[in-house]
Amino acid sequence: MSQEVFDQILNEIKHYKTIIVHRHKRPDPDALGSQGGLVEILKASFPDKQILKAGGPVEGLQFLSEMDPVTAEDYKNSLVIVTDTANSPRISGDDYTLGEKLIKIDHHPNDEPYGDIVFVNTKASSCSEIIVDFYDYHKAELKLTDEGARLLYAGIVGDTGRFLYPATTSHTLQVAAELMTYNFSATDLNNELNVMSPSVALLSGYVLQNIEVNELGVGRVILTKECLAEFGVADSETAAVVSLPGSIEGVLLWGIFVEQPEGYFRCRLRSKGPVINEIAKRHHGGGHPLASGANAKDLAEVAEIMSEFDEAAKNWNV
Repeated sequence: MSQEVFDQILNEIKHYKTIIVHRHKRPDPDALGSQGGLVEILKASFPDKQILKAGGPVEGLQFLSEMDPVTAEDYKNSLVIVTDTANSPRISGDDYTLGEKLIKIDHHPNDEPYGDIVFVNTKASSCSEIIVDFYDYHKAELKLTDEGARLLYAGIVGDTGRFLYPATTSHTLQVAAELMTYNFSATDLNNELNVMSPSVALLSGYVLQNIEVNELGVGRVILTKECLAEFGVADSETAAVVSLPGSIEGVLLWGIFVEQPEGYFRCRLRSKGPVINEIAKRHHGGGHPLASGANAKDLAEVAEIMSEFDEAAKNWNV
């Protein structure tokens, strides 16, 4: 199946003179890595084509990738590819619908199979891993640059938590090893991904000091607008503290709830075992079985999510 779809994708790429690659809003390293890595492959392989990266701000990850200036006119008779984006409302850049054909490449559960061609592999650690698989399958016709390898490696490292998360497989490590043969410094890249500002370091301490954990191993942290302002931290920077509760003994699943300027809460949800993405779907979100995101309109809905987490923990411990 994957070989057949990979063939279809390459045939479409060959057919179009303009290819525009999108990713999801509020990008993480895998969003930028899969998008930028694919663009690097296509630019090197088809220098006569116009290959563009489209989307909004990259929110502190400028060292990975910057977007190209893209106009509505560019989409005329174009192929649009969207990477690492489970559903269409999450696509960064509204003009993705203006292209002639749309391809979805992703590793999240395929709840919305948007696009004319859809390739989803939920067993892949990251969308960047899928892009490497696509390149390897068509290696006789495609070229991978050092910059492309750097971006794809960043995506894999980001989504696997430096190869700590359960989605990491032997194939993931083989792909990462392949990328490390290219001319970029994995050490420097890892350091850039790991560095945090003094304000985020202080916020990390706040999270560890203020997490509430019940007898079921369910933890929660509320980060209000006032809290973020006190530490001088932007919403996008809270991604750096999401994994911290998982290092605490006895914590099974947890949520970090970040209040937004509009008053609702962005819910960053994680688990060490119980499946939580179905819970996230019930609250305007979704994601992976053990790592999801959602939105709660107020603290009452936050409490609902925590109650559902309690039930998940009880069922897990039976």
